[in-house]
Amino acid sequence: MKRFVFFLFLIGLVGCSPTDIGDGGIPAVTRIATNLESPWSIDLDGEQFFISERNGAIVRIDEDGQMVREEVLLTEPLSSAAEAGLLGFVLHRDFNESSLAYAYYTYNRSGKPVNRIVMLQRDGEIWREKNILLDNIESGPVHHGGRLALSPDGTLFATIGDGATPASAQNPNSFNGKIVKLQEDGTFSIVSLGHRNPQGLAWNADGELYSSEHGQSANDEINIIAEGGNYGWPVIEGNESREGMISPLLTSGANETWAPSGMTFHNGLLYVAALRGEAILVINPETMEIRKIEGYGRIRDVYSDGESLYFISNNTDGRGTPSESDDVLYKLTIVNDEGK
Repeated sequence: MKRFVFFLFLIGLVGCSPTDIGDGGIPAVTRIATNLESPWSIDLDGEQFFISERNGAIVRIDEDGQMVREEVLLTEPLSSAAEAGLLGFVLHRDFNESSLAYAYYTYNRSGKPVNRIVMLQRDGEIWREKNILLDNIESGPVHHGGRLALSPDGTLFATIGDGATPASAQNPNSFNGKIVKLQEDGTFSIVSLGHRNPQGLAWNADGELYSSEHGQSANDEINIIAEGGNYGWPVIEGNESREGMISPLLTSGANETWAPSGMTFHNGLLYVAALRGEAILVINPETMEIRKIEGYGRIRDVYSDGESLYFISNNTDGRGTPSESDDVLYKLTIVNDEGK
C-alpha cells in the first residue's frame, strides 16, 4: 500500500524541483510542450510524440520539446458540433517503416454529424487520408466516443458514443454505443454494447481490456470489457444491475463526476484522465483504491512508454479555464527511494 501515499500530495509540481515525500518516492512533473489547442490523443514513435488536436492538426514534438503543427488533409471538413473534430489517433505498429496511422474524426453529412475511422499516411510534414476503414456512423450534438487503441497483438479497437440517442446503445445493428475492433477482412465487429460515451481503452499485463465511460450526469464508469458483453446503458447505470447486463468495476457514484477519457496501465496501476474531475485517477485494480493527481485542470489523455507517464491538459476546449501556456504536454516520473 505504500506506493499510493505520494498521490495525495502531488499537486502543482510543475516548474518545481522534485520533492522527496518518503515511502511514496519522488514525483517529478515537467512540461514538455505548451500552447497545444484542444489536444485529444497522445502517441509516441519511440523518439517523437504525435498529438491530435480537435481542430484538425497533428502536433509533432521532439524530446527537446520542439513542436511542429502538421497539416492533416482529410476528404471531408470537420464537424463543428460540440465535442467533435479530429479525435482518436494512434500510430500503426510499423509506423517507422510505413508512415501509417489511424484516426477517428467527425464530419457533417446532410447537416448531421457522422463519425469515420480512416488510415492516414505521413508525407514529410503533411498527413493525408489514405483510405476509409469505417464510415457513416451517425452521431449527434454530443457523445461521439472517438478513442482508438491497439491491443497487445496490434488489433485496432475504437470506442463509439451513442450520439445522444441512448436507445442506439442497445441496438445490435448499430455501431453507436459500442466498442468495436477491426478484423482481418477489413470489417469491424462489435466487441461490447450498452455504452453511453466511452473514451478510454487500456489493456493490463494479462491482456484484459478496460474502458472508461461518461455517465449521464454522474455515475461515470470504469469497466472490464468482456467479448459480447452488454454494459447496460440506458437500461442501467452506475451500480444498478439487471440480468444479462454487466455492472461497472468502478463508478464515480451519484454525487461525483469524473468525465473519464484516455487511460493507460503503468507498473500495474491504471491511470485515467478525467476532464470534469480535473485529475488523473490512479486506480489499484486489486484493491479498487483510487488516488488523484490534481492541479493541471482538465486532463484528456495519459500515455505510458513503460518508464515514464505523459499526459495532456484539455483546458482550451471551451469548457476549461486555460492558463497562458495551455494546453500542455507533461511528463510524470516517479522515482522511489532506491533511485528506480
